[in-house]
Amino acid sequence: MLIRHPKSPILTRSNIPEVNPFMVDVSSVFNPGAVKFNDKYILLLRVQNRGRETFIVKAESTDGVEFTVDNKMVDFKGIEKVKEKIYHIYDARITKIENSYYVMFAMDMDCGCQLGLAKTSDFENFEFLGIVSEGDVRNGVLFPEKVNGKYLRFERPNKVQLEGGPSSGGTIVLSESEDLMTWKHVKQVMSGRFHYWDENIGSGPAPVKTSEGWLHVYHGIALHFASSNIYQAGVALHDLNDPSIVLHRGKYNILEPRESYELTGQVPNVVFPSGMIVENYNSDGFAELDSKVSIYYGAADTVVGLATTTIIDLIKAAKQ
Repeated sequence: MLIRHPKSPILTRSNIPEVNPFMVDVSSVFNPGAVKFNDKYILLLRVQNRGRETFIVKAESTDGVEFTVDNKMVDFKGIEKVKEKIYHIYDARITKIENSYYVMFAMDMDCGCQLGLAKTSDFENFEFLGIVSEGDVRNGVLFPEKVNGKYLRFERPNKVQLEGGPSSGGTIVLSESEDLMTWKHVKQVMSGRFHYWDENIGSGPAPVKTSEGWLHVYHGIALHFASSNIYQAGVALHDLNDPSIVLHRGKYNILEPRESYELTGQVPNVVFPSGMIVENYNSDGFAELDSKVSIYYGAADTVVGLATTTIIDLIKAAKQ
């Protein structure tokens, strides 16, 4: 039900400026975080070089389609103080809370995947706040406001080893915090559906507040095909006062690999939603039902795709 933009993929390796010595003739760009800031569209891209090192790089646009990519990597001030070796940082998710923007991203370390948190007010200067997880966990996304006095996030513990691939997981968990730094699990939210399109799951962009609940776009992996794991996108609605309660969850995916750039690449058969921009909110902070929604996603772990829809269509898909 998502409509691919006719210029998709909107970013490929050819759009990434060369930055010596780390980003020269890069291999891929994918899985961007997305936000609208000062009437400009901002992406925080995952860029991978030929050494399979990953960096986060900012891109900017006036129309959400044609992006100019910075000729430097994002510098998270303070991350150098982490004592353990960080192999990769990647898959940024962006959430605005009050007047600040928070970036949560994955960090591959010897102890597994951790969640890092950074803060910015201008998308030029980024302050690394610290590692905000324990155990092996990925796909951390912050809610845009406190619920019942607590900060909330969805996250996905990695407890499943994909054959020939990274660790993954079949259950999304709701966690809460008083200060954004120390978190505890509250409840399991939803799990994969065996033998269907979303056997393993993980959150995509940050949840969006609507009059019918928290709108949650997530990815699902079909594991039961002999030749490939197939990554797709789906949608659910959660209770506004207790997001661990799933009000509706779509039976069908809303985007699946069909185009050549989604079917072929570093990891074939992947659409991975990671950024979502909603154009219009009402005075109470709820997304307008007829608002345009732009979903930015990684395709085959190689390029960035763009697909559009509306809030009401996403709600209908969750109820289907």
